Amino acid sequence: MAISTEDIQWLRQETGVGMMDAKKALEAVNGDRQAAVEAMRKRGAKVAASKSERAVKEGVVGSYVHANNKVAALVAVACETDFVSRTDDFQTLGHDLALHVAAANPKYLSPEQVPAEVLAKEEEIYREQLKAEGKPEAMWDKILPGKVAKFYAETCFLKQPFVKDDSLTIEQVVQGAVAKLGENIVITGFSRLSV
Repeated sequence: MAISTEDIQWLRQETGVGMMDAKKALEAVNGDRQAAVEAMRKRGAKVAASKSERAVKEGVVGSYVHANNKVAALVAVACETDFVSRTDDFQTLGHDLALHVAAANPKYLSPEQVPAEVLAKEEEIYREQLKAEGKPEAMWDKILPGKVAKFYAETCFLKQPFVKDDSLTIEQVVQGAVAKLGENIVITGFSRLSV
């Protein structure tokens, strides 16, 4: 099947990949645009996993100040080389992540950073809710993981839906940047201030 240049351009804009990568992805799925995007996202996750052990020693602090000057955010994003840290794509990533922090106000970077006592308290609240709803106690252990995952999606930066595209989590946005830029990328810290 012949792939049109319009399809290739569309996929490049959606994913930020090169022309040949876009063409190959479209050919692999017989020109189905959405399937190509999904395939690129899966490939990005594999690329990110393979690069996750590499040392990050360069980076930027992305910043965002809301138009009303009452909310600001900073995000430290690390990569492997200063060459990548100076690219427009990496600078934009830092800014977009800071914008997300300003909008979504995460409390923790990842689920691993949620204190055990905070998680235990949330689970206790969920158990009380399930009891009040009249759910059978035998079902609680099947329901609780979903509630905990929702808690993580609300409070953990990496698990939150990205404010600019809620079909992606922040973790997936970072994985996409790893695939596009070819280096390990790690969020090393964030801060949000408001008046």
